[in-house]
Amino acid sequence: MLVPGNTHRRRAAKKVSPFPSEVKRVLFLGNSITYAGDYISNVEAYLVARYPNITVDFVNAGLPSETVSGLSEPGHAGGKFERPDLHERLGRTLEATKPDWVYACYGMNDGIYMPLDAERFAKFKEGTKWLHDQLKKAGVKKIIHLTPPVFDERQGGHPGYAHVLDVYSEWLLRQREKAGWDVADVHGAMKAFLEFHIQQDTLFALAADGVHPAATGHWVMAKVILHHLGETEVGNTENIYDAMSSFQNGDRIFELVAQRQLMMKDAWLTIIGHRRPGMTTGLPMNEVTIKAEKIQREIDALRE
Repeated sequence: MLVPGNTHRRRAAKKVSPFPSEVKRVLFLGNSITYAGDYISNVEAYLVARYPNITVDFVNAGLPSETVSGLSEPGHAGGKFERPDLHERLGRTLEATKPDWVYACYGMNDGIYMPLDAERFAKFKEGTKWLHDQLKKAGVKKIIHLTPPVFDERQGGHPGYAHVLDVYSEWLLRQREKAGWDVADVHGAMKAFLEFHIQQDTLFALAADGVHPAATGHWVMAKVILHHLGETEVGNTENIYDAMSSFQNGDRIFELVAQRQLMMKDAWLTIIGHRRPGMTTGLPMNEVTIKAEKIQREIDALRE
């Protein structure tokens, strides 16, 4: 049952946004999990419903198969192409999007699905530090590193790869104290969630292929980001619809936000450019902007 609109407005009234007033655009970088974008739509929809005056633009620039390490396994994609490397497109991405905040989620592909290896680990660390430095040089006001999502060897094979991502995540978390980085622990939350539910049901899985989480996994990721922003009320919610039920017209707002995200991500990737074959060509930005503005007007009407 939806909470009446006046309750929604009372909950939203504590502040106009969880972001500082100078933040106008938040960029998400990552691989196929970020490109899928469910966790981004979840975060945006919740905040749009909770804070009717929010004016932040959420940009999904995730690219499937990408790494920050620059590594690619032999025969990747059946030998059709090597993994895209963020080094090739980061400059264009920042120039096109001009973000104030950046969330970066890498690691899943960076160990190239092989056991822990010192050289591959070094490449991940080197690439992540490079990314952080480049974002600072570009004037990004806040950089939030997300630990890599969990890998489920029961579903995806590659024995030992779950441990690789444990190690990569632990290194990122240590950078909080060592380097003063801002790190949100997606990996820890997903691993705990997966292990708990496997105890209840041995067939439970967050990702059918061990890599790409379904809706539940994306919601776990979204909750980590929302908690990181101070939105602790999502703590006990089971999915995005459960969370959105607290707001008037919440389900419809989520549908509209997801629709807009789906359209905009391909437009942004097309403008930025990349070397990954098989991607959808986005509509021209002037065309998608008109469509996005129409969606925004519908969202605004639903929040009145």
